[in-house]
Amino acid sequence: MSLAAEAFVSQIAAAEPWPENATLYQPLKEDQILLSDSASSLAVQTFLRMCGLPVLVSCRANAEYMSPSGKVPFIHVGNQVVSELGPIVQFTKAKGHSLSDGLDDVQRAEMKAYMELVNNMLLTAELYIQWCDDHTATEISRPRYSSPYSWPLNHILAYQKQWEVRRKMNAIGWSGKSLEQVYEDVSQCCQALSQRLGTQPYFFSKQPTELDALVFGHLFTILTTQLTNDELAEKVKSYTNLLSFCHRIEQTYFKEHERESQSGSSRHSKGSLP
Repeated sequence: MSLAAEAFVSQIAAAEPWPENATLYQPLKEDQILLSDSASSLAVQTFLRMCGLPVLVSCRANAEYMSPSGKVPFIHVGNQVVSELGPIVQFTKAKGHSLSDGLDDVQRAEMKAYMELVNNMLLTAELYIQWCDDHTATEISRPRYSSPYSWPLNHILAYQKQWEVRRKMNAIGWSGKSLEQVYEDVSQCCQALSQRLGTQPYFFSKQPTELDALVFGHLFTILTTQLTNDELAEKVKSYTNLLSFCHRIEQTYFKEHERESQSGSSRHSKGSLP
């Protein structure tokens, strides 16, 4: 399809109303999804709830391979498939749904800078802990990631994923870091977020933006995911305003949402916030 044809199709899609059967795809919640993908999925779900846009959540063992970018989550809306929070924000904006229209240019630039901070620090730290910490990789990441598949495919896919992440860590200069250094990076990121939030309900005063959705997705998932130790969650718990922020968004946008983790059936999840 030519660029002009793609642009025309996108314009047609943007003109269509948001359907009731819009679907978000992610890996299997109970047995497969890992911390980083769970955080990214929750961030997108939160963003769509903040926009008042309904979405069904479909858990698929092959969600990663269904995604056009190879990353999860992705949404299927009409005849459009869009993956990851950034492109999804742009897609919903084209349909007339935006959380950041009220920001001026300076605020919008600041918002994007903090979103980059979260992606560069929190998301990278999650990936590092999952695949570069041998204990976590052995006890949690490889078994969960490969759980839908039988031998030998399960081992092949798990080690292939671990190799991909470790290659990325080497490329960005994280491969030489110790686990303690990664925890310190997380703490510094949380400190920056805490200082920016201050006593406000959201990062830009009284109304949430996509930054709030992104930060909540990662912090809430860190706080409620069972890892080999609690060190990562403890870094977040040091900042009381970030804890209050997570409680506020959970109560405002998920109070009627029945979380499967509350049943206690998942070893990977610790449930709701303390």
